[in-house]
Amino acid sequence: MVLDWPSETVLTEDKIEQWYQPASNRVLDFHGDPIKANIVVFSDGNHHMALLQSLKAFYYEMPQVDDIFYATTPPYPIVKLLKAGAIGLGNLTISVRPHVFISPPDILGRLKTEGYLKQHQFLAQNRGSVLLISRDNPKQIESIQDLMRNDVRLFISNPETEKTSYSGYRLTLEGMAKRQGLDGEAFRRAVFGKTAVFGQRIHHREAPEAVVAGQADVAIVYYHLALRYTRIFPDQFDTIPLGGTKTAPEPPPENLIGKIHIGLINDGGRWGEQFVVFMKGETVARIYAQHGLQHRRDVRHGAKGD
Repeated sequence: MVLDWPSETVLTEDKIEQWYQPASNRVLDFHGDPIKANIVVFSDGNHHMALLQSLKAFYYEMPQVDDIFYATTPPYPIVKLLKAGAIGLGNLTISVRPHVFISPPDILGRLKTEGYLKQHQFLAQNRGSVLLISRDNPKQIESIQDLMRNDVRLFISNPETEKTSYSGYRLTLEGMAKRQGLDGEAFRRAVFGKTAVFGQRIHHREAPEAVVAGQADVAIVYYHLALRYTRIFPDQFDTIPLGGTKTAPEPPPENLIGKIHIGLINDGGRWGEQFVVFMKGETVARIYAQHGLQHRRDVRHGAKGD
């Protein structure tokens, strides 16, 4: 089974032909028209659902931008695209340069050191991680301890191509296991050994695909990603919280929080600075909250993680 992902473009082009084959010929994390667009945004993909709604809100206020082209891959390929000016998607080559870059602070820190941007600032943060399982949960997985069973296969992002998420996920699992009094070495051998299923490049698509296809029994993903999956595929997925409840996560210190920063590339072009200001505002704060993230306005008003 292949998940039927919804469209995630800012503009809806009902009159143009849609050419794809779900099992092999899809482009899910490059959105819009790079020729028509007057603003280009490169972003890590983990908050793509909130970013899309924010981009639509910005377009509603500034229709003069004509279109917005944006990418939502892990940091590595969009950093390479920034530096090379082009990327290959199968037999298609896209040549485009961004006006705005959104990513974890360490990524933007390196880009600042290399001279691609002058400064970056905190935009939002996640609310920790949860376990994603299929709705029918045939292995009856209920807790972290169940991950140690020989018949349970955990999906986790790739340690080489998605280092930031992999490190955060692994440290979270190890920390939560320690919190529950499990033997650390035994937990690592059981969970990250032969039964582990590692993603290839884009875990925010691969994790639910692996679970629904039966390639993995459970995945560790950020709370807001799991919220997205259960909303658009309600018959397919359920979650196991790692602190708090399914609808109100309260991640303990061991459940690591990841931050998202935003910065202009060079001068940001005509619309970049306005877009960054918009992303810091109340409209986007409401959107990010609706999608299970904490916006900078909420964190600064006393939310956990300031």
